[in-house]
Amino acid sequence: MSSFEADPEVGLAAPATMELLEGAPVALGGPRGFAVTRTLPNRQRRMVGAWCFLDAYGPHDLAASEGMRVGPHPHTGLQTVTWLVAGEVLHRDSLGNRQLIRPGQLNLMTAGRGISHSEETPPEHTPILHGVQLWVALPHAARDMPPAFAHHADLPVVTVGAAAGSEATHGGATGVTATVLMGTFAGATSPAACYTPLVGAELALAASAQATLPLNPDFEYAVLALDDAAPTVDDVTLKPGPLLYLGSGRTSLPVATESPSRLLLLGGEPFEERLVMWWNFVARDHDEIVQMRADWFDHTPRFGEVHGYDGPPLPAPPMPISRLVPRGRVR
Repeated sequence: MSSFEADPEVGLAAPATMELLEGAPVALGGPRGFAVTRTLPNRQRRMVGAWCFLDAYGPHDLAASEGMRVGPHPHTGLQTVTWLVAGEVLHRDSLGNRQLIRPGQLNLMTAGRGISHSEETPPEHTPILHGVQLWVALPHAARDMPPAFAHHADLPVVTVGAAAGSEATHGGATGVTATVLMGTFAGATSPAACYTPLVGAELALAASAQATLPLNPDFEYAVLALDDAAPTVDDVTLKPGPLLYLGSGRTSLPVATESPSRLLLLGGEPFEERLVMWWNFVARDHDEIVQMRADWFDHTPRFGEVHGYDGPPLPAPPMPISRLVPRGRVR
């Protein structure tokens, strides 16, 4: 997915250990484009571990819309993570991959030195589209690696808490099932490639569920509501839109809900490298961004070519007048 903005920072966060990071509405493709809510990067907190970008969209009724149409665009220095709650998205990239993704599956594209891709709702689709698009910043040692793409149709699923009548396995009641997108959670490890210690998991909470999730105290964590069931996370009622930043040093996290609900849990070791994020690029200084933009504008081999998408590639926005400055994970 493309940020469609030269500087994607949004929102306002209070300087507290646990922060509710409000999202900002963004239209992909212009004012009448596909609407998303962006919570990372936020104005004061730019990252959670290596997670550096989070767009949530839907549920969108596609009856009166053509759905998602994001033309070919470039990426560098990051991984794109596509996760759906409902619907389908068709991915094409400059490596020649064409992959349809559905709920419960993971599309993971590692940009490395450079790649381009497109994303769209396929002609044959179900009526609702609902999901998230995330970026993971690559550390210095991996940021210039060759680009790659992987589709994971089978991800590990683990129950947090015990079935009725048996002992709790992680200190909570039954009713929370976690699908591990990336990293390791509650003893289950995703096959997705990671280049820094991190975790991403979708939590499905059954009606009246109560559980205590096991956390890594070396990680910082955040949670996003994926529906309007209003579960509680550490006694905070969470609704769609804001990202709840939880800080680090935790070994556990209580969650509960009255109605069935879904949460997205993100975490990782604090990312200490300073980054420049501009448009769809993650770099280390202004001059690198200038070169990346020029390579896309000049159609150099760096980003390749996406075949099969019915539409033009996206143009890069103009460079800002002032030099871009590397920033840390918080301002």
